Amino acid sequence: MTPWTELPSHRSWLDAESRRLLSFGLGAGLPGGGAAYLDDAGDPDPARGVQTWITCRTVHVYSLGTLLGIPGCAPVADAALAGLTGPLRDTGDGGWFHALDADGVPDTAAGKSCYDHAFVMLAASSAALAGRPGGVELLAEATRVYLEKFWDDDAGRPVDTWDAAFTRCDDYRGLNATMHSVEAMLAVADAVDALADHGDGAAWRARAARAVAFVAELAQGHDGRLPEHFGPDWSPDLGLNRDRPDDKFKPYGATPGHGLEWARLILHLEAATGPDEGLVRTATVLFDRAVADGWAADGADGFVYTTDWEGDPVVPTRMHWVLAEAIGAAAVLHRRTGEARFAQWYARWWDYAERYLIDHGRGSWHHELDEANRPAATVWPGKPDLYHAFQATLIPVLPAAPTLAAALAAAPRP
Repeated sequence: MTPWTELPSHRSWLDAESRRLLSFGLGAGLPGGGAAYLDDAGDPDPARGVQTWITCRTVHVYSLGTLLGIPGCAPVADAALAGLTGPLRDTGDGGWFHALDADGVPDTAAGKSCYDHAFVMLAASSAALAGRPGGVELLAEATRVYLEKFWDDDAGRPVDTWDAAFTRCDDYRGLNATMHSVEAMLAVADAVDALADHGDGAAWRARAARAVAFVAELAQGHDGRLPEHFGPDWSPDLGLNRDRPDDKFKPYGATPGHGLEWARLILHLEAATGPDEGLVRTATVLFDRAVADGWAADGADGFVYTTDWEGDPVVPTRMHWVLAEAIGAAAVLHRRTGEARFAQWYARWWDYAERYLIDHGRGSWHHELDEANRPAATVWPGKPDLYHAFQATLIPVLPAAPTLAAALAAAPRP
């Protein structure tokens, strides 16, 4: 059977879904700059203020929409971008605040996080390639701050969090921030290569490769279940948050969704730097472990959120982003290996998304389902942003390298 990714009809369906998602978020751009946290109907939720990571994801998605030539995307990208060059930017101590509260007051208690700053780099890369005003300047500032404050060249991976004044670095180290740093560094590499005299793409890819090498070691040492949390010397803390396992950003145990996301990113790195069968093996190990542990682990279809270190479910909630990353990983693995099983999983997971996640009534995807695949809101109420679902409509039809914005900037999507 012809893989779905090669069918013009399926590509047409993906295109329609990407446009539907973009339509849902057209109200995200805020008049004062930044992007809103969206509720179930796509309306801004003012009580949640303006969050940097959501603003960055909005810049990224709507810059991609602009590169696709979809009307209405550029104003959303520009409004969100104005938040990164305006009120979310710390003009005193540098970098970006984690958020502004409902009154517009910066959240200094949360400090300055690598997670947020990695997304600023991703947003800036996409905005610059989409020709959005201020994108190139933001890219220069974001990469400078990241290298000065977050990248630990001795370790070959980033530190996680500083206080708001950049005077004290927390001892915690995290694989989630490292993962999004790899994503951002690959995007930065492509952006600076495309923008003459704005940086060294090869150096950014080399940094990404060092972080990926560490992940390959972890995958080998932990049977494909990646530790998420570490001490200052990068020793794993396998028991962190055992007492609150559904923490939004630091859940206890292994996270199958991150195994899938890493599998995809590893193959993007390989496509950018040259054939490496070791990287393909690592990506396959991570994919297979995530599927074995996470998919239908409690008897119902869907990926459980987390497992313990023996692979048993801990938090059975189904997160939409996990399914989106599974789709992307399956598509890239099938393209790289030609193995039919990846194409079969790809089709099965889109069937699941259509049945349970895609909200045909109010738009976008349900961000969270319970263990019976009913909409839930225990961890992620509303539909905050489009990043994961939207990328799932692009990754299957674009090459593994260059990264999304660079690919769309170089040639229109077929």
